[in-house]
Amino acid sequence: MRSIRAASVLLLLAACGRAGSASAQMSPADQIARAVLAAPESLRADATVLGYGGEPREGDPLTVLRQGTNGIMCLADDPSNERFSVACYHESMDPFMAMGRRMSAAGEDRAAVLDARRAAIDAGEMQPPGAALWVLTADSDVDPAVGPGDDSRRRSVLYVPYAKAEELGLPTHPDGSSPWLMLPGQPWAHVMISQ
Repeated sequence: MRSIRAASVLLLLAACGRAGSASAQMSPADQIARAVLAAPESLRADATVLGYGGEPREGDPLTVLRQGTNGIMCLADDPSNERFSVACYHESMDPFMAMGRRMSAAGEDRAAVLDARRAAIDAGEMQPPGAALWVLTADSDVDPAVGPGDDSRRRSVLYVPYAKAEELGLPTHPDGSSPWLMLPGQPWAHVMISQ
């Protein structure tokens, strides 16, 4: 019985340690340095960066860590997720992206988010996304001084609302390293380019 209690205490302590480290937030400067790694190098210095801590923006769980001037917005790595993931996109897509973040933070699933986005687009309350998005993911943290490691993956996306594969001459599924069209015919159809 004593060994069961001891094992239970150890498991509880280990769980608390993991939860504490996952919820620990980096400084704004560290969040910014990592977030901009998703963008092409020439766009990083003047990008707006959204992240964690501080007063959230209206209708968005994220806060502005740095106000930029070039129309590119970058998202800091989510401290509650063990996997590293940062993204950057053109500011014209921010209402579309912020809606997804807001609904996800409220516990809504992907289907509910897509339904709400479609309703807003169909009602003329939101424009379908039609710009570039860059994503950098890795299995572990990425040190901005070193750069992405061997476990990192880059993806570039170009949103082309309502595009169809036959119009662009692209496959609709991954085909080697070729760009491909995901969700053809949808308001958020996009060309996926993995690197």
